[in-house]
Amino acid sequence: MLVPTAALVLLPLIAAGVDYSALKYTEARTAAAFQEATGTAQAPAVHVRGFPVLTQLAGGTLKRVDISARQIPAGSQSPVPISDLDVHLTGLERGTDARSAHAATATATAFVSYRDLSDALGIDIGPASTDGRVAASMSVPLLGELQVTARVTRAEHNGIAFTSVRVSGGQLPASVRQLVEKAFQQTIPLENLPRGLTLDGLSTGHSGITATLSGNDVTFTPDSGADETGYVY
Repeated sequence: MLVPTAALVLLPLIAAGVDYSALKYTEARTAAAFQEATGTAQAPAVHVRGFPVLTQLAGGTLKRVDISARQIPAGSQSPVPISDLDVHLTGLERGTDARSAHAATATATAFVSYRDLSDALGIDIGPASTDGRVAASMSVPLLGELQVTARVTRAEHNGIAFTSVRVSGGQLPASVRQLVEKAFQQTIPLENLPRGLTLDGLSTGHSGITATLSGNDVTFTPDSGADETGYVY
């Protein structure tokens, strides 16, 4: 009677071990695919939610996957990298071409630092005293240092724009105002994100700007170096 009893005890443990191995394998494969798709230097942290994982894999869809990536590099149109990217995917499944994956829905937050924005715009960007605005200090010939603020707004193609530029100290000559406004004319696109995410809103904080995004049928795809067998699971 000891053998059957031991088997009854061991079988759940073996099943749990197999499921855990499948979980770690799936998370590692998804991390590698997401890293290749976004170009980040380090593999992101991936967490597949729900138990058992084997049942989800058998059905072809992962119920929920959370991904946290760091230092998404700037793209061809944007000089500004994304410092932190957190993506929450639901209904993640392998694409029909075996080289892509898409989720039924997704939400995400992307953080861009003031330091990177300052490098891109050529002026020292920081937090303003008013929510939704950034502040900058600009040196103008004959007038010295000017304190400037601008509103952070959404632009087309998941971009960050700066509008409603205000300069402290009263009225300025038109030529000077144009110089100040020109410094904020550049739109900063958020690039190398999973396709299908749409920028919903922007908020300013102590060290940077946080973008919130969401979308349906959100896809991330690696480049041509990916294998043909399906890279997610």
